[in-house]
Amino acid sequence: MTITDAAASAGLVTREVRTGSRGGTPTRIAVARRTYPTDRPDLWAAVTDQDRLPRWFLPVSGDLRVGGRYQLEGNAGGTVEHCVAPETFSVTWEYGPMVSWLQVRLTPAATGTELELLHEAPVEPEMWEQFGPGAVGVGWDLGLMGLGLHLDSGAAVDPAEALAFPLTPEGREFVRRAATGWADAAVADGDERGRAHEAAARTVDFYTTPPEDAPGAQ
Repeated sequence: MTITDAAASAGLVTREVRTGSRGGTPTRIAVARRTYPTDRPDLWAAVTDQDRLPRWFLPVSGDLRVGGRYQLEGNAGGTVEHCVAPETFSVTWEYGPMVSWLQVRLTPAATGTELELLHEAPVEPEMWEQFGPGAVGVGWDLGLMGLGLHLDSGAAVDPAEALAFPLTPEGREFVRRAATGWADAAVADGDERGRAHEAAARTVDFYTTPPEDAPGAQ
């Protein structure tokens, strides 16, 4: 599979939204699951090894041990809270003042290994009303697609091509399918259908609008 024919891979992800809480603060949890045709040690290495992560995601620096701090280049950082190789790890996901929590679980499956990703964040009503779970969910969908491309070939995904992908016809269709899937998952968790799909449409616009055409761009 190449990045230009990857729109259909949006259908390989199972999406779920849950309502939770941390320390009395309401949270929503975006859950994404995808099965990859490889064994658990290989998939574990792909999602944790400092040499392999940049091949499909982002360069990472820091101390990748429990209690250590990590930093993704140009993105989030945080603390490694839990790790049991090759089964699961949990980290805080800190971006500016925003703190959320990420857990990845790997489970053997009939056709390979299932990756389950859970991203839990405090509820920001205005942000949720505007974008719903797709704000974070579509980003993870794109990452999981990149992981699949890397595992298929063993090669690195070209960063420039990956960045431009959502602006292509195939990329826009991928984002549309993913955002719709997240809206449906939010409805299953209790969100009103009309508002959830309106938020999904705004998410599609966010991911597929060139930066120079975005509102407020100079």
